[in-house]
Amino acid sequence: MLNEDELRDIPVLVLANKQDLPNAMSPIELMDRLCFEKLTPNRKWYIQATVATQNQDLREGFKWLTD
Repeated sequence: MLNEDELRDIPVLVLANKQDLPNAMSPIELMDRLCFEKLTPNRKWYIQATVATQNQDLREGFKWLTD
């Protein structure tokens, strides 16, 4: 899906939820695991760490998406 021509200019926001749990992957670990830099070298993307149950950092992620 990330390589579809029709979607190439669409930014991608990944919400790295459950950051309050001890085994949660950090945004950097997710970036490495998902190979975002290799898969989408020309696409605008961002990984936002969140704790959704506490409304923590959700706004920052969506603000990035709308800017």
